[in-house]
Amino acid sequence: MIRKNIPGTSPFEPIIGFSRAVRIGNQVHVSGTGPVGADAVDVSEQTNRCLDLIATALKNAGSSVEHVYRTRMYLTHAADWEAVGHVHGKFFGQIRPAATMVVVAALLNPAWRIEIEADAWIPE
Repeated sequence: MIRKNIPGTSPFEPIIGFSRAVRIGNQVHVSGTGPVGADAVDVSEQTNRCLDLIATALKNAGSSVEHVYRTRMYLTHAADWEAVGHVHGKFFGQIRPAATMVVVAALLNPAWRIEIEADAWIPE
């Protein structure tokens, strides 16, 4: 199988040594994606930003949000679950991927309230 790293725009990629996504065969694994550039907005807008960045990574890998089969959401505030879930539902309400939502103590940037991972496939 051929591996292809998909870069993003995060300033942390070269420092930490990761890719926004990695494509292996017809699978795409998107790294934990924080709301880069949306630090000062509410959690709904931060969630939109994360999912927009994920959508771009998927497109660059040859896939799309319609082919996501798994998401993982990391929240810093349990009370944000409903707002995050609403935005997630706008993106994935028709496909309904397997999803996990976990509350964590902190994320890399203290202003971030959400980080999201996604896995998708590429139709043959």
